[in-house]
Amino acid sequence: MFCVGNVYLSDDVATAKFACNISACKGDCCVRGDAGAPVLRKELPVLNKAWKLLKDELLPRAREEVADSGLVRGSGEDLELACTDGAACVFVQYDDNGVALCSIQKAMYEGRIGWEKPISCHLYPLRILQSGGSDYVNFEYFPDMCSPACDHAEATGTYLAEYLERPLIRKYGAEWYADFLEECRKIRKEGALV
Repeated sequence: MFCVGNVYLSDDVATAKFACNISACKGDCCVRGDAGAPVLRKELPVLNKAWKLLKDELLPRAREEVADSGLVRGSGEDLELACTDGAACVFVQYDDNGVALCSIQKAMYEGRIGWEKPISCHLYPLRILQSGGSDYVNFEYFPDMCSPACDHAEATGTYLAEYLERPLIRKYGAEWYADFLEECRKIRKEGALV
């Protein structure tokens, strides 16, 4: 484990190679799991706006789920997006090839909205646990879901730390990211010497 500021990270965050290959995994992280994506209380206004804008483009069962049980589950700071069929995010859309896409991110790329998907989704496969004023960051790797991303990254030489530059800067800032990347490179160099 290493520390940058008040963020503690597992060593594999520095050493793992990972770069999404959505055509191979079909966006599996958006449709599988035992809970919805964690969301921050401050993201709720944006998520509600996104829902109003995009709901008519989404699957009927997603609209039914939100109408019946709401867009977000939980209370306090333990919040998650609603899911259909026990796993698929209500914001999922499918392209012509059956790839699950985030409708929020798609609308942003199309210039229809000016914000990105929830930070927990943007940071995936990193997961953050907050405790005692610090963040603890782990690489959440599921071989049957993430192996296409790891294979793709191995072929392109892409490290997880560099692949997630935008969301890490979004979460912690550019100065933190520069310090983080320096630590990652040190860890990789030390590992190569062993």
